Amino acid sequence: MRKKPEKQACELCQRRALLTFHHLIPRKVHRRARFQKHYTPEQLQQGIWVCYPCHRAIHKRHDEMTLALQFNSLDQLISDPDLAAHITWVKKQKVQC
Repeated sequence: MRKKPEKQACELCQRRALLTFHHLIPRKVHRRARFQKHYTPEQLQQGIWVCYPCHRAIHKRHDEMTLALQFNSLDQLISDPDLAAHITWVKKQKVQC
């Protein structure tokens, strides 16, 4: 069971907003042998708390396998140039709750 976020700010854009849980390794790939072999169940459940616009942006820019293989940490997500452009833009937007 996921804990409620300790912070009320998105881990990507740092805005205070309603947050959703983003699995760093998408649940869609958890059953694949490659992921079951290399990750513990606890590692597969790791994630970050992000606002709705950032969560949509993550999944709009990358498919689940790309997220699982290349963007499976907060640092990797932040270092993605396309997502970084979104983060810069969304930081300037008014929060809608």
